[in-house]
Amino acid sequence: MSSPTTPHHASAKKEGIPLGRIAGIPVYLAYSWFVIAAFTVIAYGPVLSSFFPSLGTWAYLAAFGIALLLAASVLVHELAHALSARAFKWPTEKIVLNLWGGHTQFENFTASPGRSVLVALAGPVSNFLIAGVMWGVKSTGALTGVWGALGDILMLANLVIGIFNVLPGMPLDGGRLVESAVWKATGSQDKGTIAAGWSGRLIVIVLLFWFIVRPLVLGELPDLTYTVVTVLVCGFLWMGASSSIHHAKLRSRLYLVSAAGLAERAVGVPNSASVADVLDIAPNGSPAVVICGPDGKPQGVVDPGAAALVPFGAATTTPVTAVAHALGAGAYVPEWSKGQELIQYLARLEGGEYAVVDHNGIVTGLLRQQAVVTAITGKEARRSGRP
Repeated sequence: MSSPTTPHHASAKKEGIPLGRIAGIPVYLAYSWFVIAAFTVIAYGPVLSSFFPSLGTWAYLAAFGIALLLAASVLVHELAHALSARAFKWPTEKIVLNLWGGHTQFENFTASPGRSVLVALAGPVSNFLIAGVMWGVKSTGALTGVWGALGDILMLANLVIGIFNVLPGMPLDGGRLVESAVWKATGSQDKGTIAAGWSGRLIVIVLLFWFIVRPLVLGELPDLTYTVVTVLVCGFLWMGASSSIHHAKLRSRLYLVSAAGLAERAVGVPNSASVADVLDIAPNGSPAVVICGPDGKPQGVVDPGAAALVPFGAATTTPVTAVAHALGAGAYVPEWSKGQELIQYLARLEGGEYAVVDHNGIVTGLLRQQAVVTAITGKEARRSGRP
């Protein structure tokens, strides 16, 4: 997620090609979409050409039309998610169409098991509706020739997209069914997400067995196209399922993230202080010393090693700023900050140290990024090899 300070044009460029807004929701076409578009043209162009020889090279343009129809189907799918979420006051940040279809990115919201399922299933339902409408149109005999072929492909594609997405495992929409069921039973969304993630991994194993291992066991050579598609899809599903499990485990530790609980004790001194003042307050480097400007806002942190190297006779005339390094702009947090709110705020700041202040703006602690990482992951942050 982009930082609020990131310029809009930079964010849009990173996402892809902006297609405008639908119902106020920004829609982007990721550059990776052109990969699947090219694959569709290569796969369907020769097929259409063989069925409709009169098309000639126009068959490849028709194949590109298939790619556009599939993109439109995915867009309808994602809009269904976004608009159903809007009914529950869940704001949508953007919709992105990409190599794997697309995704809807929401802003912060408070979910419940029931609402999560409704928003998730809205996508597949929209695809079933498109398939049903196309079946009805086809039944009238209104579409013939190339248009009839495109209608068949659109109908079958939406049917497959709908069925595939209701499979009960993350990152598919059906994974929300598993998540919500476990969430409802245990009261923990994180446990539900982990269960849905493992269910997604199981789906990957089943797909690999059915499309690749089973033909080999039966003495058949797996179809090359099916094999490539299966490997790509399974790779995407495995990464998505693993990501869901990983993020759920991190979320389950958010209660440990507290500015007051993780910060080491610190005191603030004005930037007009001397090194001697610092040595009197923290003779052994403890507590940490934070330099504050005339307005009382934290500006930097004293390096105890550098302060200790100042000759005794020069300590009273050496300014504290000479033995300190600057904090990032606005790198201070209230001592009552905690959880996801604290992490999101720190993500927008530069540097790895943050002063902690009380209700009166007085420095009470120094929060280090490493302490936050350790609390979330349960592992010590890796040290850089650079000095």
